[in-house]
Amino acid sequence: MVKGGVEEKETTMMGEGAVIIAILQFSCKQDIDFESVASRLQFSKKDIDFETSEQKDTDQIDDNVSNDIKSLAATSRATHSKMDKSETSSIDINSLANCLRDEFKTLHPLSKDCCIYRVPRDIRMANESFYTPKLVSIGPLHHGREELKAMEEHKVRYLEHFLRQTQVSLEDFLLCIKNKEEKLRNCYADTIALESRDFVKMVLLDTVFLIEFLERGCRTIPDVDRLFTEPYLIFSIRPEILSLENQLPLFILKDLFMKAGHGVVNSLSQITYALYRGECESLSIEANLFEEQFSEAKHFVDLIRLCLLPPNHQLHTHEDSHLEAAPSITELHQAGIKFKVDSAKHLLDIRFNNGTLEISKLTIGVVTKRLFRNLQIFERLHCDTNYVNEYVSFLNGLVNTPKDAEILIQNGIIENRIWDSEGVSTLFQQLSEDAIVRYRGCYYSGIVKDLKSYCKSPWHKWRANLKQNYFNTPWASISVIAAVIIIILTSVQTVCSIIAL
Repeated sequence: MVKGGVEEKETTMMGEGAVIIAILQFSCKQDIDFESVASRLQFSKKDIDFETSEQKDTDQIDDNVSNDIKSLAATSRATHSKMDKSETSSIDINSLANCLRDEFKTLHPLSKDCCIYRVPRDIRMANESFYTPKLVSIGPLHHGREELKAMEEHKVRYLEHFLRQTQVSLEDFLLCIKNKEEKLRNCYADTIALESRDFVKMVLLDTVFLIEFLERGCRTIPDVDRLFTEPYLIFSIRPEILSLENQLPLFILKDLFMKAGHGVVNSLSQITYALYRGECESLSIEANLFEEQFSEAKHFVDLIRLCLLPPNHQLHTHEDSHLEAAPSITELHQAGIKFKVDSAKHLLDIRFNNGTLEISKLTIGVVTKRLFRNLQIFERLHCDTNYVNEYVSFLNGLVNTPKDAEILIQNGIIENRIWDSEGVSTLFQQLSEDAIVRYRGCYYSGIVKDLKSYCKSPWHKWRANLKQNYFNTPWASISVIAAVIIIILTSVQTVCSIIAL
């Protein structure tokens, strides 16, 4: 009876399992919660009391059926998951393609006129004050910043005064700028988001502000113009106009200056030099050189760079050599090298001939570091040449210690107005941190090679030691000569005594 009951129970269970499997197979295509089904379909084994060994076989069958159910449930979940992913990943290809084509139309065109750039973020973070204006925005890169809006009223006042001094109407000036809007926009590496109306207005106000600011800087200033009556303002604005991100193309200044009938273009360069005479003289830039380069410059930062370049600079690069660290000024001094202020009047033109190193005079003032930073970055982003960055690296090799700086100060090559000798050496170290020096084609590599070769000569070192330690003053020279005479006389006396014997 037991055996028969077991067989009957097996048949019943297998039949029920087959039905369940069939139902699950059919339902794979339906939205059924198979986990719920599997959890509810449990076979109770409490009603069966097996007293024989066949009970184990029944349990095995029961487990197999349960495993089949769970396997089918898992398969169903995987199937539905794939279906969901397939539905999610389906996209409208045509719509996406049209969207990308629309983005093509909004791209800012690349132009060879591009010459004004934003400072890279990694460099800006080191000292943002060198690149970001705090009082006045010139051009679109900082236009509209809340902290600079106070100067906008001065720009409008300057425009009103500018128009009173000319017969040209405001409409003519606006039209002149509008006709050159595309060229103006192409001068900036960034896409300028300003609408045409706002862009033309901004260019007019900023251009007239620069012209008026330059003119007022070299003639009698009205008492009501507080930009000039409050000294700290003009000394703060001047360096901001020489910042890379705060530039307008020079051609628009020349056009409006000429259109207003203020004089020939050369007079614009003259009033610019008059206002920035201090900065120019600190960099050994003379007025005639400034005027020569004015017509070639893209903007004010480029103008300063062009004035610093050595003459015939295209012919002086050394394509097959890279820039190594120069010997320090102390090493050169110990080798007998002399230091002389170069008369060429080009700051970056350094020469070494017949044991004499000629370097143009550099005056270090409050704005020196800021100006060099902007020159370095502009050269890095725009120029084919690399003279400013190489100059900074070269001087950093020469001036390693305060003693090196002191030697250059004593020889008139450096005029230090704000720091001590240690501050001068620190300045060149800081400027060289962001200097980019090309591996090949360095201007100063030939000079470094000649300096190192000169320092290796034992004769040069021996002669320098003799001169610096024994003939460095007239009294020291007399003492040495007297000592030599005494030695000679003593030797003669000794020889005579020996002969007398």
